[in-house]
Order: sequence, then C-alpha cells, then structure tokens
Amino acid sequence: MLLYNVTVGVDPSVEQEWLHWMKTEHILDVLNTKMFVSARIYKVLHEVEDGTVSYSTQYFAESLDHVEKYLEHFAPALRQEVDKRFAGKYVAFRTLLEEA
Repeated sequence: MLLYNVTVGVDPSVEQEWLHWMKTEHILDVLNTKMFVSARIYKVLHEVEDGTVSYSTQYFAESLDHVEKYLEHFAPALRQEVDKRFAGKYVAFRTLLEEA
C-alpha cells in the first residue's frame, strides 16, 4: 500500500470554506479517478510560524502505477481547480510513502 500525502497550509481567512470544499468536492473528485482506494484528512495540531492552518490529506493507493497515472492524467486539472478557487491562500507540498 502506498500513501500519497498532501500537506496544505491554508490562510485562516479561507480555512472553513477550503475545508468544506475539500470534504464535499475535492477528495471525492480524487477518489473518483479510481487511482486511490480511500482518503482521510487531518488537521495538523502544531503552530506554524507563517500564520497558516495546516491539514494533511492522505490518499491510499494499491500500486505505484496508480499514483503515477493519477499524477500524469488527473492531478494537473485538479490542481488547477484548487488554484482557481484559492490562489494565493494556500501552499502545498506532497510526499509519497510506501508501507514498510
């Protein structure tokens, strides 16, 4: 099992709107690609120096091939949607982990 983790720092002024959108639209859009079997979202419980509120969204995939297909075929359009809605109000970094 692979974990594709997206950690996002969100501006507090859009936090609730962003979180609602993630839970009701974006995560479902990612899962609808059929490249991941499940997803979870967690609020990071430590203070951040830049004033953002951080969340970790975890997507679970059965193979590296599925993650690579997602990144090549689906991620660009989904990332554009995030930018269209929340440009300048978030920063994201992504990590791919393999279950040991």
